[in-house]
Amino acid sequence: VQFVESGGDLATVGEFLTLSCVGSDEIFSANEMAWYRQTPGSQRELVARITVDGRPFYTRYSGRFTIRRDNAKSTMFLYMKALAIVDTATYYCNTWPAGPSWGQGTQVTVSS
Repeated sequence: VQFVESGGDLATVGEFLTLSCVGSDEIFSANEMAWYRQTPGSQRELVARITVDGRPFYTRYSGRFTIRRDNAKSTMFLYMKALAIVDTATYYCNTWPAGPSWGQGTQVTVSS
């Protein structure tokens, strides 16, 4: 397994969560990384990505989020603030573009 995601939880609207992704050193150090999300019946979609040197790029899913990475620890984070019900999804990390191997993901469920 190349990536292990964690940090997902049950949350209420407005709360804050931090997702973490640990990757293999070899993969992590050489690649742009990204967070993806998937809801039942839908394809995985890009949430945010970050270059090797830490420049973030966001999508319509990540206006309230911040993506960061710690290359020394092969770890990436997604700081999710002001959670909304629409943020409910399984979140995955992978390279950008995504490679074929996916982790188990971490479930974020937001309720009112």
